[in-house]
Amino acid sequence: MAKLILLRHGQSLWNLENRFTGWIDVELTEAGMKEAEEAGKKIKLAGIHLDEAFTSVLKRAIDTLTICLRAAGQEGLPTTQDQALNERHYGDLQGLDKAETAVKYGDAQVKLWRRSFDVQPPNGESLKDTAARTLPYFYDKILPEVQEGKNIIISAHGNSLRAIVMKLDNLNEVEILELNIPNGVPIVYDIDASGTVLNKSEL
Repeated sequence: MAKLILLRHGQSLWNLENRFTGWIDVELTEAGMKEAEEAGKKIKLAGIHLDEAFTSVLKRAIDTLTICLRAAGQEGLPTTQDQALNERHYGDLQGLDKAETAVKYGDAQVKLWRRSFDVQPPNGESLKDTAARTLPYFYDKILPEVQEGKNIIISAHGNSLRAIVMKLDNLNEVEILELNIPNGVPIVYDIDASGTVLNKSEL
């Protein structure tokens, strides 16, 4: 049995400003850096020795991982960056204020764009589209490492992680609508050699 830790990046500047971020590179806020540090401290306190890390190519996820591993006392961990783990691409919504967008298009429409499984924002990706690039990578590159007994951490984003959680937790397209991945909270799965989830917890 090994552990898979999913970690959504700490608060970013555009999280704070309530903007759609997508693939735009934005910095972590001071609070986001603190969240990443606290995540690392929790991993250290839990006594989890990590073997390998995976992250998106976006700065907020990379910086979160760096800060987290430093706080966990596990700097220098072998790390792979891949666009497959990037946040959902929000298309024309990227950079827009979420509240202003809700006023323009309606709360229900914006919730569908943000949370639904298969509704695309204008010129962007749905969660289904995000899953179509994230899950093959997860099953091909990451899960086999966990099945071999390695403790793995993924530092990524709300929607790429939602795609993974949807599969690991066997959620349907309705249940995924209400799922939110909190910033900076390590979600830990115990997974056996067959790839079966034995336990899930938050640190």
